[in-house]
Amino acid sequence: GIYFVQSGLVKVHRNLGDKETIVRFAKKGDIVGHRGISTEQTVYPISATTLDVTQLCFVELPFFLSTLRINPELSYRLMLFFADELHLSEQKMTNLTQLPVKNRLAWSLLLLYRIFGEENMDGYIGLTLSKKDLSSYVGTTYETVYRMLGELIDLEAIAMDKKNIFIKNFQLLHDLSEENMGSETA
Repeated sequence: GIYFVQSGLVKVHRNLGDKETIVRFAKKGDIVGHRGISTEQTVYPISATTLDVTQLCFVELPFFLSTLRINPELSYRLMLFFADELHLSEQKMTNLTQLPVKNRLAWSLLLLYRIFGEENMDGYIGLTLSKKDLSSYVGTTYETVYRMLGELIDLEAIAMDKKNIFIKNFQLLHDLSEENMGSETA
């Protein structure tokens, strides 16, 4: 089925052995379970875990699919949502293969701010994450994220208060996230 996040925070992740990869985070207004809509796959290898007190609305897949057939506006919006998800997944995969960890971390922090923190004028990302979850999202180890956060703090790009991250220099993070990408922005 499909879950609509009414409140709270959910991490969508894949576990391969003892290694976790966070695919994305879902907040109020987002959907979870949409990757299970498939004509071929019967076992879905991705899980979701709440990171906060969360309220979800569950819609059984047969009902959701029949609703899509009779509601073209919902189908259209879901298609756009899938297109955005695909674009973001492609960008994240490109970053994993082409950017050093510090640059991936900078890109990830800007993305998290865009998703969770734009209403925060003080630069707070709007998401309290453990370094373990942040490393799973960036695609590296806990120790490397810890070291790279220290480097970004030394560069005065970010500040931290416990698990809260504040962006101090958006331009520097943006420059780091674009470094080594060349002219490939499409």
